[in-house]
Amino acid sequence: MAQRKMPRRPRWFVITVLLILGYFGSMVVSQGLYLSHVHEDQRLATERLTAAQAENDRLRAEKERLGELPYIEKLARVLVEVDVASEFRYRDPIVDEKTLLIVVSQSGETSDTLAALKESKRRGAKTLAITNVVGSSIAREADQVVYTWAGPEIAVASTKAYTTQLVIFFMLALYMAEIKRNIAPERVEKLVAQLQEIPTQISEILSDVDPIKTFAKQYGFNEDVFYIGRSLDYAVSLEGALKLKEISYIHAEAYAAGELKHGTLALIVEGVPVIALATQRSVYEKTLSNIKEVKARDAVVIGIAAEGDAELEKYVDHVMHVPASDEFIMPILSVIPLQLLAYYAAITRGCDVDKPRNLAKSVTVE
Repeated sequence: MAQRKMPRRPRWFVITVLLILGYFGSMVVSQGLYLSHVHEDQRLATERLTAAQAENDRLRAEKERLGELPYIEKLARVLVEVDVASEFRYRDPIVDEKTLLIVVSQSGETSDTLAALKESKRRGAKTLAITNVVGSSIAREADQVVYTWAGPEIAVASTKAYTTQLVIFFMLALYMAEIKRNIAPERVEKLVAQLQEIPTQISEILSDVDPIKTFAKQYGFNEDVFYIGRSLDYAVSLEGALKLKEISYIHAEAYAAGELKHGTLALIVEGVPVIALATQRSVYEKTLSNIKEVKARDAVVIGIAAEGDAELEKYVDHVMHVPASDEFIMPILSVIPLQLLAYYAAITRGCDVDKPRNLAKSVTVE
């Protein structure tokens, strides 16, 4: 999370794409990974570490809160279930030989994730690990492993690992979609071509952080911040809120924008900052409607939009633009200004960005 890591993000992104999943003609090729059981109509159960405070992968359990998982459902059309690693063993999970369990851990040593992995194997499930550390316990225990190659993560709040995990899940979903013949070769070619533009686009975001610094100084001493979004924007908003709370100690909550009317709107008062993501064109009009709701309660709204979007500016107080890309790829870009906002807010408040209080880099006890 330290600022010195930020300029290196595009480099690690390139390494991830080149080393993990190559592009050959119109086919996404996974090096050393062949999911033969994906050919069959089988249930795909996905476990996601959500409770550990040191790992990059601790979001809550609903699949809507995991930006990577809709990739698999939307592209490969495979049903995905999500579970909390620390709860997995204790609910007598329905896992058998027709289940693929995917475990995600930056360090590869998270105890509850490792325990969930072992329990699934005991029940006959096939297992796939996504981790950043070669030779880690989880990497050794899983049937197959895909490394993120994000480089060393020194700070407790992982950023590179999160970004590269998004890439892995996206390309894994493409791989599965091609195996199941649920996607046209032309569509794959277009998506991969846009993915290859991401390093340059990330560099573009990192080259102009002054507006983000300004927002951090303006709102960095607020004690409450809300994030809203729909579809994949909602998943990204959770990462933004998580980073803000863990390194700046600001109470930050992320909500599906459509759920505001079911209670959360009561918390929106005059002057409270609301970070509104609006990069998903399929739900864009719905998101604008929700933004109008919070503006009507006198919230200060900072919008996240794709370049060329002039409509959002009419309904928010400030806008941070990110380079435009396909809806599936936008989360990889839109998460970066949110991570930077958390970083500069922490600096504004005098917090230790690399070593936030009460947190550890690797959680080895349940």
